[in-house]
Amino acid sequence: MKKEDIPQDPSALTNVSREVVYVKDKDGKYVTDLSTGWEVKADALDNAWDEIKERVEEARKAVQNGEISPVKYFMELKLMDIALLSSYTGFWKFNIKRHFKPDVFSSLSDDKLHKYAKAFDISLEELKKFKG
Repeated sequence: MKKEDIPQDPSALTNVSREVVYVKDKDGKYVTDLSTGWEVKADALDNAWDEIKERVEEARKAVQNGEISPVKYFMELKLMDIALLSSYTGFWKFNIKRHFKPDVFSSLSDDKLHKYAKAFDISLEELKKFKG
């Protein structure tokens, strides 16, 4: 690809980051330059964000219906998985899955809830009072 052919299609990350690409300059030598992205990549990124939004919304509705605890919602909202949340809180993955149950969540101590709140970068009250 020539330097003047670098794709500069807008995407969700246009104002956040740029990608380094290798291109040929006018002398035919490979050099690096920046691209804001290309349409195919932007479409893939948009699809991924749509899927994330759907998972967050499903978790919010499940909290609202009393099917799941706020731990699952905030984990989805903060783009975490159980392994990452486990490393942040020090809880075993098995226990985190149990904490997804509303009745188990409601019996957790403030110390345990505080670990979750810290991991999610929210207040303890926000975690305890979240109803979807």
